[in-house]
Amino acid sequence: MDGANQERKRVTLRDVAQEAGVSLKTASNVINGSGRMSEQTRLRVQEVIERLGYRVNMAARNLSRNHTGFITLAVPSLTPPYLAELANRVIDTARQKDYSVYVTTYAEGSAQGAKKLLEDFNTTVSDGMILSMSEVEDFKPEYLKTSYPLVCVGARTTWGIADHVTLDDVRAAALAAGYLFDHGAQHLAVVGVRDDRHDLVTMAKASEGNAQLRLRGIIEECHRRGVELDERLLGRTGQDWSIGSGYRVTERLISGNIPFDGIVALNDQLAIGAISALSAYGIEIPEQVQVIGFDNIEEAEYLQTPLTTMDSRLEWTAPTAVDRILGRIRGTITEPELITVESRVIARASTR
Repeated sequence: MDGANQERKRVTLRDVAQEAGVSLKTASNVINGSGRMSEQTRLRVQEVIERLGYRVNMAARNLSRNHTGFITLAVPSLTPPYLAELANRVIDTARQKDYSVYVTTYAEGSAQGAKKLLEDFNTTVSDGMILSMSEVEDFKPEYLKTSYPLVCVGARTTWGIADHVTLDDVRAAALAAGYLFDHGAQHLAVVGVRDDRHDLVTMAKASEGNAQLRLRGIIEECHRRGVELDERLLGRTGQDWSIGSGYRVTERLISGNIPFDGIVALNDQLAIGAISALSAYGIEIPEQVQVIGFDNIEEAEYLQTPLTTMDSRLEWTAPTAVDRILGRIRGTITEPELITVESRVIARASTR
């Protein structure tokens, strides 16, 4: 039993120092690749480290350096493919920079939502937070005035208080609508409109929110081209951006008998639902109706009619957000900044 206990005992740096016949400071210098000593001494200590199987206590090391080695990624949900991929890319990027990631979700629009999450953040277990800002959360400027490093991603405003890393949704939607027009569409329908309280004039003034900004981009592109966007062709889904919602809304648009030859779906899941509805009604894609989505989720490329979509640019968003939060943690970045990137069309068979 004593032998088994001895085998399970963690080898300490003091054990290494005693075995090698050096001071604790010298052993620490070898571990950290620092300090001055003879090559013979360094090699002797390294041999003992390997023989005893010493492993650095990362928790103790990080504590001594006044950071934990962890960052937190907070998202509303991991169900949407976009957010799941964001989490995977943040984790991969952080790992390359010797950081680990806690991923947590928060209950949108509830007492346990983002406000409580921000208030209850524990700096003894995580050095800072990357917050994916919910579309439905009622954010207020004071929520973002945190005492710890905070970087926000998504299409909500941060009022210049926190770093904000985001795709330019207005420009992306304008590109999507323009692409359909350039490939022969004349009458656009939109699937995924969330707000049913406002008219097009009000919607054209949107300042935040994926759905709102994307609709604004479509409206602006129609105005630039002198094309009227018929309000009867706005497919309203509320907060439900699922495949089923895309199907049901497109079915209603078809049944409304208002002609359209192009659909801008405000995410790929809605677009997949739209394609299914069009196919069910015998409408040929892209000959009769072209469809474009947003986010380039994995399934988009492998549909029976592969989906043309707008690139989510997550390969840029995740590393940029991680770099910003690490800069905040290290103190090399002190001023909040809005950092945006443009999307691009990924053309496939659902458009001409």
